[in-house]
Amino acid sequence: MHAAALQYVRKISGSTKPSKANQDAFDEAVHQIAHITQHLLNSLVTQAPPKDREEEAAKAKARAAVRYGAA
Repeated sequence: MHAAALQYVRKISGSTKPSKANQDAFDEAVHQIAHITQHLLNSLVTQAPPKDREEEAAKAKARAAVRYGAA
């Protein structure tokens, strides 16, 4: 969560490394965005069953084989 918030703040601010004068504001923005993002994810609900990564990878591999031919 922190890494995504950091990336977002860097993108919005246009700065990968803030000046010392702006470091506190930058860090606070990262903290708040990470917090509210976690709050959002915790409040989402779904009725769909969880997906199996291995099964989904196998489906993707089969689609790729059809699209690009077996290698």
